[in-house]
Amino acid sequence: MPLITNFCVAFIFSFIGTIPPGSLNLIILQLGFQQKINIAWRFALASCFIEYFYAWIAVKFEALITASPLIGKNVELIAAIVMTGLGVFSLLSAVKPSKFTERFNNSGFRRGIVLAILNPLILPFWVGTTAYLNGMKWIDLSSNPSLHSYLIGASLGSLSVFVLFIYLAKKIVVELHHEATLHKIPGIVLLCLGLYAFIKYLF
Repeated sequence: MPLITNFCVAFIFSFIGTIPPGSLNLIILQLGFQQKINIAWRFALASCFIEYFYAWIAVKFEALITASPLIGKNVELIAAIVMTGLGVFSLLSAVKPSKFTERFNNSGFRRGIVLAILNPLILPFWVGTTAYLNGMKWIDLSSNPSLHSYLIGASLGSLSVFVLFIYLAKKIVVELHHEATLHKIPGIVLLCLGLYAFIKYLF
């Protein structure tokens, strides 16, 4: 059945696509390290909520987006800017948190919404994935129910990775004692990813 097939295929590709280090799953790990489980859950749900709509945009505007040379050429630059910015913000928050950053960091759902919207990798991922799956005839998006089964699979695939990271981090943190260092790890990794994206874009 198209509904089940669409859901399963989207879930698998979303799960695999969410595993590599990125801004959202690194923050999920950080929240897990800090034992902020409730905030991590709200962050994960908000991120998946945005992913649902990004996947919808990707499906609806796939042909237009892939045909735009401006977007295609600048995806890496956008990713570099956002990753670097998030890395700097995360490091500053870890070293000397202000009242704003404390409120922002403790607001899981609003933080998840903002950072998911700013994540430049979700839309290109779903545009490319949807184009590939359509080309391989692995999905059928010809009706609204089949479309939404695909989108729900996309959201739940990433949510399952986030939940896995939350509880993996919860177990790992018991063995680690340098909490100040843990706070800086996501920022350092994000900064490195941003610099790598800049180098890749320039060369």
